[in-house]
Amino acid sequence: MSLGISNELDAASERPEAPRARRSLAAILRMAWVGYVARGGLTFMFWSSGLAKLLDPETGLAEMRHFGLLPDWLFYAAAVAILLGGSLLVILDRWTWLGAGILAVFTVLTIPIAHDFWTMQEPLRTMEFHVVTEHITVVGALLFAIYVSATRRRAAAS
Repeated sequence: MSLGISNELDAASERPEAPRARRSLAAILRMAWVGYVARGGLTFMFWSSGLAKLLDPETGLAEMRHFGLLPDWLFYAAAVAILLGGSLLVILDRWTWLGAGILAVFTVLTIPIAHDFWTMQEPLRTMEFHVVTEHITVVGALLFAIYVSATRRRAAAS
């Protein structure tokens, strides 16, 4: 693995004087299930929203209508497919660039549609502004997931 943090942890844990806990932590972090848990946590807001929409289509359709997205059934179907499909690709680390990419674009598009803080009055303006900053952070995390996946694949290929 060529990620700086992992390399530092690996190098430190391989020294004979490294504490046993550090060696154990490095071994745990290399386990495959840790990646699945991390990617599942990263995408939680997406797949949980997709499942909620899938399990309660009337509420999902009402959400589309609320934001003026018509025809509501088309935007509903697209949202469910993007949220669940993108999450699945990231969690399985298959075509991560595509899954994380569509989730990032989806997240950016929600800003002018659902979080247009610049049109709101206080205190809602500030609250929605913070939601937007969180969305930008999530986009950064998705881009980081793409980077980590690509870096790991390059390292495995060499």
